[in-house]
This record gives sequence, structure tokens and C-alpha cells, in this order.
Amino acid sequence: MTSSTELIPAPRRITRNPAGRGRPNEQARPDEQTRLDEQTRLVPGPGTEGVARWLRATVGAATGLVLPEHGDSESRIALSIEPDLPPEGYRVVVDGHDRLIQGGSAAGVLWGAQTFRQLLGPDAFRRAPLRPGRDWLLPEVTVEDFPRFRWRGLLLDVARHFMPKEGVLRYLDLMAAHKLNVLHFHLTDDQGWRLEIRRYPRLTAIGSWRSRTKFGHRASPLWDEKPHGGFYTQDDIREIVAYAAERHITVVPEIDVPGHSQAAIAAYPELGNTDVIDTTALSVWDTWGINPNVLAPTDNTLRFYEGVFEEVLELFPADAAAFSEFVHIGGDECPKDQWRRSPAARTRMKELGLADEDELQAWFVAHFDKWLSARGRRLIGWDEILEGGLAEGAAVSSWRGYAGGIAAARAGHDVVMCPEQRVYLDHRQADGPDEPVPIGYVRTLEDVYRFEPVPPELTPEEAVRVLGAQANVWTEVMEDHARVDYQVFPRLAAFAEVAWSGLPAPGERDFADFERRMGAHYARLDALGVAYRPPEGPRPWQKRPGVLGRPVDGPPPNR
Repeated sequence: MTSSTELIPAPRRITRNPAGRGRPNEQARPDEQTRLDEQTRLVPGPGTEGVARWLRATVGAATGLVLPEHGDSESRIALSIEPDLPPEGYRVVVDGHDRLIQGGSAAGVLWGAQTFRQLLGPDAFRRAPLRPGRDWLLPEVTVEDFPRFRWRGLLLDVARHFMPKEGVLRYLDLMAAHKLNVLHFHLTDDQGWRLEIRRYPRLTAIGSWRSRTKFGHRASPLWDEKPHGGFYTQDDIREIVAYAAERHITVVPEIDVPGHSQAAIAAYPELGNTDVIDTTALSVWDTWGINPNVLAPTDNTLRFYEGVFEEVLELFPADAAAFSEFVHIGGDECPKDQWRRSPAARTRMKELGLADEDELQAWFVAHFDKWLSARGRRLIGWDEILEGGLAEGAAVSSWRGYAGGIAAARAGHDVVMCPEQRVYLDHRQADGPDEPVPIGYVRTLEDVYRFEPVPPELTPEEAVRVLGAQANVWTEVMEDHARVDYQVFPRLAAFAEVAWSGLPAPGERDFADFERRMGAHYARLDALGVAYRPPEGPRPWQKRPGVLGRPVDGPPPNR
């Protein structure tokens, strides 16, 4: 196989087709390749028109080929939906003049088109042809494939450091290139509110920017003294959601409650525990960590966030796309000290007959679970929502390890596995002084490749509750897209193969083969302009000498 067949994620099956089988009037080529040319047609079947548009916009731009639908040429790329294939499964057949991209759905056809693009070589990932008029050769192969998991996600934290809309669209393209299909969009936190809510304009007028930013870990003495901020207008969000849908990616929004809310409280001080602290003195937080300023468990707070979620539901509609019914409400890292000291919170607990503050948070979460369910939506939250009783119908993002996901699955709740110790891509990629702003455990490319989303403790009946897996990118120490790229890649390629491919048990996985295939994939990432971490270590401009991180020594706990 040539470098163009070094596919990532690895397909279930790839076979060579006999040379010349599809072109009886031509002499067989010894290298078993076929050529795309200016006469090659792109013929979409019913339901595949969107994939055809994507192919013309990407492969057409990179090759300089028009790829017309009509004409007399026998050379064609035919797209079709085939009911014998799994919903996201695909089949790519390159056989002489016939190049077939088939899928069990439009999504499957798109995943097949992504593989087709890889087969053309790394120059097919550029935005314009490097050498107009060159031959574009395809290996004569049949690739048959389908995903292991339905939820193959990436969390982007745009609250700690804002990512402009163009950067989000770029990451949607990078996700699609790796056959990932869920963008978990972390839109609000203590350090910024990034979503326009027309009912509450101060959320962005005040909550979307901070006066300065801690540079490095929270213990760092360094500050970036310029203001930082930004937000997405509602039309920006509609564009992002539509752009994602064209790539068969679902955007799951996260509005964090009741913790991680200082930006909202700075904008609307009445949302905080006003009987404990002077909330009018709060500003958008400029440093990192777990913030003590949380939402007050009052009717006013509930009505306020119902108004927020009403606009969120309109911007992120539930449709036929997988997982579009989900809304993430956070629920993590909510310190209870202010509630313990708040007469209003204690009165609310007494009224509701609640034993402690954990049950108060469970009540808060359950309120929005019922509110969302009444509108045909589903709540998903971090595994802290298990504390004090799991809201009925809620799903869990298991981040503190496997334990939360195991408990939720055993209780009959759906789970997305994203344990911090395995797939938090803000964690450092190597030991040593050159790694920029080192955070957490060392998580190498091989470590991510050996991540197993389904814990062995689960029975087969419980394991079906694992919807899939997600890699999380928290951006406290990632001030721009180049820093995000460095932390995400190449490890996202390893994660994508874990989430998509039918890999054996972690200890039996052929990392050497994956590393070999990454040789071709680095060239694709280069063509896409991704500022990944090179295998030999950071480039000089990727280092951050003197910027304090928070490395954790030793192997991560397996829990």
C-alpha cells in the first residue's frame, strides 16, 4: 500500500482491486492506480447533494478540477446511499473509471468522502492546486468501514480563551476530517460568557470580557494586562450550527450552572448569593481554578436561566441529527460554602425537605431536567450531578475518571466517557522543561491511543449505555489557536481512531502501525495548516519558557 492508503482512522477493511477490472478497453497499470482528470464527473444520488457540494469545495479546490455533474466522460465519482450499509458506515470503491462513495446515510457518504480525500494524498487537503494540470492518482482499492461509537466528541472551551467564529469553523472541518461528530461547545464560565442572549444583553456587554488574564497556571506571577473577550452573535451561532450540520456534526451547547458562573453574576449581581457577599463588587474572573461564587438557588435564578435556555433551544434546535436533543448544563465543581452560609439557601432547603447542599444542587439540576424534558430535550451534565441523586432521564459526561460513568450506566443512564486522566488534551504531552505550560499528567500520543472508553467492570447490558467518548480541550493556558492546535494534535488523531475504529484491547493495539500511518497524516495536517506538536518535541516558537504550569508526576490513577 502507498502512503495514500495510510488511513486514519483505520478502516475495518481495505482491499486491492484487480488492475484494469473496471476499464476493459485500457491496458492494466502495474501500479494499480487510476487518474482523475478535467473530464471526471461528480454524480450525486438522492440525499447526497450536500456531500457533493463539500467535495467540490474541498477536493475541487485542491485539485483545480471542476467535477461537473453532467457530461460524456466515463470517468466519474458516484455518490449514493445504500440501505445494506450501517447508518454511518461507508464503502469506497476505486475501480478504473468508476469511483463509488456509498454510505448507509448521508453521514456515511460524507465519512466515505473523507476517506476518498485521504486516498488522493496530502495535497488534496490544500485550498488551491500546487501544480495545476498535474495528475491526481487514486489507488484501486475498496474500503469498507463503520464506527464503533455513535458519540465521537470534542469539547472546545471558548469561555476561558475566546475562539473567534472562523476558528470554530476551522475546528469543525478538522473534526470532520477525523470522522468526529459531536462538538461539545463550552460557552460560559467564570472567565467569560460567549453567547448573545437578547433577553439579557448585559451577559455579553459585561460578561463577555475581562480586564486582564492570568498567564500560565493560577500560581504564576505573570499577567497579560490587556482586556480579553468576545462573543458569538445569535447569527454567528446559527452559522456555526449550520456549518456543523453540513459536516454531519451535532453541536451540543453547554451553559454551566450552578457553579462556574461568576461572569453571569458580574453582569446580573442578583443571580449570586447576595445575603453572603456583595455581588455588585464582582467582575468577570481573570484567573483560574474553582470559583466560590455560585448561583443562588432562588426562583429568580431559575426564571432567569429558563429565559436563557429558551433562546438556547431556538439556536440549537433538536432535529433528526444524532444527539441534537441534548443540552449540557455543566453541574461540576460547585462549591457549597456560600449556600451553607446563606439564610435564603437554608430556607429553600427547609421548604423542599432537603438534607444537605448536595441535595440542593440535585434539586437545581432536576428542575432543568424536567424543564428541558417538557420541551422535548435531554439534559446532560458532568458526573457531579450524580451527587445527591441523579436526575431522571439525565445523561452523564464522566470526567473525574471511570467511576461516575460506571455508576450512571449501572443506574440505566447514558454516558459519554471523557476521563480527565486519559483524554484531557490540555494535559502535557511529555515530561521535561521544553513542554509549554505543562499541565497535569503526561499523556502521550500512545497513551491516548490506548484509551478504552468502556470499562471492563460493565456488563454487556450496562455497556450499551456508553454512547461513546469525548476528548476535552480546556483553554486556560491556550491563549490562541496555535496553542490549541499544539495541545490537540496529533493526539486528536489517536483519539479519533479509538472512537471510530474497531480496535482490540488497549494492550493489544498496534501502536507501531498507527505511528507509521501518522507519517502520512502529518503531511495532511501540514497541508491543513495545523500547528501540531512534532514527534521530536516542540519547535522553538511553540515553547513558553518561564511560564508556570501545574505538572502532576507519575502515572494517572486508573479509576
